[in-house]
Amino acid sequence: MKHCLALSTGLSLIPSLLLAAPLPTGPSLFSAEGYRFSPTPSQAEHARAFDSLSVQRLLNEPLQTPPADAHPRQWRHGQFIKQGAHINPPGNPELANAGDDQLSSPRQNHFNRQQQQAGHGDKGRPLVFYCGADCRFVWNASKRAHSPGYRDLHWYRDGIDGWQQAGLSLIPAQPLVMP
Repeated sequence: MKHCLALSTGLSLIPSLLLAAPLPTGPSLFSAEGYRFSPTPSQAEHARAFDSLSVQRLLNEPLQTPPADAHPRQWRHGQFIKQGAHINPPGNPELANAGDDQLSSPRQNHFNRQQQQAGHGDKGRPLVFYCGADCRFVWNASKRAHSPGYRDLHWYRDGIDGWQQAGLSLIPAQPLVMP
C-alpha cells in the first residue's frame, strides 16, 4: 500500500512538472538557416511580442501599417490552394508561408516586395506579423524581415485567435497573388 501511495503521489506531480518546464531549445527546433520548427517561445529574437490592445494602438497611429498574416497555405503548381475558410482583420495582407523555414527564390522575392511595400521603403517603419496562436510561421516571418534590415518588428503571438477573442472585426482572407 505504501508503494502504491508513493507511485500515485509521484504520478500526480508529473503534469505540474511538465507545465513548469521551460520550452526545449537546441538545434532540433531550428533549420540550418535558424528558422524555427516548433514550439514557439513567448518572445521572438528580433521582434517585440504584442497583445491585441497593443496591435490596436499601433494601427491607430498616423503611420498605419497593416499587420501581415504569415499563416501556412499549401502551394501547388504555382498557386496557393484554398484549404477551408480563413479570416483576417480588414485590410491585412496575407503573406501565406512567409514563415516557412525555406522559401524558394520567387517566394523570397515576393516576401521582400511585400515588406518594401508595407514599409513604404522605410526599414524603420513598424511591421507586424501574425498567424494563429503559437504559430512558428510568425516567429520565422519576423526573423526573415530582420535579415534585410527592418528594425521595428512586432510579433502578434496570439494572432488571429487573439483577435477573435478580443471581438475585433474579421473578413474572409485573400492570399496575395505572386507575380
